[in-house]
Amino acid sequence: MGQRVTTKGLLVVCVTSLSLAGCMGTSDGGEVSRFLAKSPEAVASGEATARQKEAANSQIITALQARRSVLPAGSAFDRVARPVLAANSRAAESDLRSARLRAAAASKNWLPRIGPNISLTSLSDVVAQILVEQVLFDNGRKKAERAFAAADVEAAAVTLADDTNQRVLTALGLYLDAAEARERVALEGRTMKDMQHFEWIMNERVKGGVSDMSDLNVIRAKLAEIRATLAAQQEAASTALAELNAMSVEPLNMVEGLTDVQVNATTAQPLDVMLAEAERDRDIAGAKIARAGFLPGVKASGTLGDDGSGIGVNVGSDQLLGLGTGASLKAIEAEKEAASRRVAQTQEDTDRQLRRLGQRLSALARQVGEAASLTAQAKTNLDLFQQQYDAGQRQVMDVVGVYETFAARQTAAVGLKYELALTRLEMARTLGLLADGSQI
Repeated sequence: MGQRVTTKGLLVVCVTSLSLAGCMGTSDGGEVSRFLAKSPEAVASGEATARQKEAANSQIITALQARRSVLPAGSAFDRVARPVLAANSRAAESDLRSARLRAAAASKNWLPRIGPNISLTSLSDVVAQILVEQVLFDNGRKKAERAFAAADVEAAAVTLADDTNQRVLTALGLYLDAAEARERVALEGRTMKDMQHFEWIMNERVKGGVSDMSDLNVIRAKLAEIRATLAAQQEAASTALAELNAMSVEPLNMVEGLTDVQVNATTAQPLDVMLAEAERDRDIAGAKIARAGFLPGVKASGTLGDDGSGIGVNVGSDQLLGLGTGASLKAIEAEKEAASRRVAQTQEDTDRQLRRLGQRLSALARQVGEAASLTAQAKTNLDLFQQQYDAGQRQVMDVVGVYETFAARQTAAVGLKYELALTRLEMARTLGLLADGSQI
């Protein structure tokens, strides 16, 4: 038994389909509709205008765009960050683009919906109709859907900024590892040269019967330790540089030096808090959508087809009511409160982190000053022992012991210096200040 579709119904469907196609503009594949052809300049201008409106309506996106990097332009840190960001795959950017498209779609959800309505009226007839539906009252569902999409864009934007700042921190951490290792290689090289001089002196004393062979063996053991440390630091520098170059569009082996980064915990709002606020707004909007599904709404609908046209008003809800409906509504209200509490918890955790980093910065700054003072004192003692040795008042091993103390002080000072620089970068990353917001 064959099915029959009336000619008039098919004609209505075809005309409506062509009309909808003409309103689409551009497709995902980049093809431009012949009904609404736009130049590339017009498309780019439209996207820029849309993003300006988006930023104007969002405090979070406005705050992100206004952020400026604390890395001074042209500094060593900036010369590392720029090629690393240029090589960024920016996976989070795709999520942001998807969120923007969903928000653009949701912004039109108040318009009538049009679509085919095909029903089987008998075993032999299929009636085609066009259904036009307009929501008259939905308990704020459409508005909540627009708010949900907008908050989703904000969350994606904060995630992109967070990923970008984390990438810069990772790259600068590798750069600091390589720089510290190279500086320690230079220190160990000087230490080995000086210790080899002590070895020569002791070897001559042993040959002359002035000193015991055990003292020479001790110095040679110290030399072996220095060689092992030197090799380990050379390997650490090579590994860090290799990993850093893998993140960059150009080799960074020639970049040297440290950058004095000025950062304060009150400079900007932490990214984690901004993300929590965006997720709170999204969760609250989602709760409103869920609540509207339990409440009755009003829709006006009209049909046009072979069997005539009609207009009607429907009253109903998406969810069927049951004995658990009251508990479900209470759970939705509780979700709103939970979302606000999550923001407060994130704020508290971030404040703790920033205060810990602030105290650590103060302690490291003090320790760096103390390390420099102790190194200077060790150098003074070494010079004094050297003079006493030249005057015959000290043994070689006495000078060797003081020299080891001086070398250890130098190494400790280098470690503290780079730890202080990394801590400053960690605070800047928490605040989202390692890259310009407008560039992101």
